[in-house]
Amino acid sequence: MASKNQGSTPRALVIEDIKVDSVIILRMLEKLNCEVTVARNGKEAVDLFLKGKTFDIVLSDQDMPIMTGPQAVVKIRAMGATQVKIVGVSADFGGMEAFMQAGADVFVPKPIKFETLESMLQEVIQKKNMHG
Repeated sequence: MASKNQGSTPRALVIEDIKVDSVIILRMLEKLNCEVTVARNGKEAVDLFLKGKTFDIVLSDQDMPIMTGPQAVVKIRAMGATQVKIVGVSADFGGMEAFMQAGADVFVPKPIKFETLESMLQEVIQKKNMHG
């Protein structure tokens, strides 16, 4: 469902193993006119990057089966994905340190607020427009 004006539609990846949480974030991103992909764990997310998929913003939960959010962030950054904004999301405030050490750009506590998501997305869109 790629749109013709792909350059202007932000692409978001949501990495979340809890269905309800992923649906909530997905709906918020859709309201913000994002093209959204959902991965159920860090390994699925890393596999998407390995297949050559690109995203403007990644929102990752911390504790997931198979591969945690911070582990996925380390692998995604190691693949050279430096332009993507990576947001660590967790109800556990201890998660902030894990995400920041892994290479995330920012940490947001759960539940994520629509306004917080909107302002982060505006930042991503502005940066994207400046860089082409």
